[in-house]
Amino acid sequence: MKNNLLSRNRLYAAAIGCVVLAASSVALHAEPQTNAKPAGVGAASFYGHNDGHHGGRTANGERFDRNSMTAAHRSLPFGAQVRVTNLRNGRAVVVRINNRGPFIRGRIIDLSYGAARELGFVDRGVTQVRIERLS
Repeated sequence: MKNNLLSRNRLYAAAIGCVVLAASSVALHAEPQTNAKPAGVGAASFYGHNDGHHGGRTANGERFDRNSMTAAHRSLPFGAQVRVTNLRNGRAVVVRINNRGPFIRGRIIDLSYGAARELGFVDRGVTQVRIERLS
């Protein structure tokens, strides 16, 4: 009887170990949590390639660098970090809001030339994006 009890206890322990191992495996492979807050989907354009903005002052007072990862948005606060995803090709970049705009109806964000280049739409001029506020 003692051997039967020992065998049963080992079986239970092994079963519990499998459940714990499976649960930890699920936790390790779960999607990473993010604090991103949806900010919109719509058209994005870019500025700063050949339009005279490079080196000029942005709305927050800093000098505009067309190759930096920055953007203009109508209402997000200066310094906010935003993930912009090109919905046509899946590429994404993180930009910092340092300017106001866009001033063309129907567009939700104006990106620096450098950000647009990374997103792969400088030849198109405008593309559909999803923006998510990170900070």
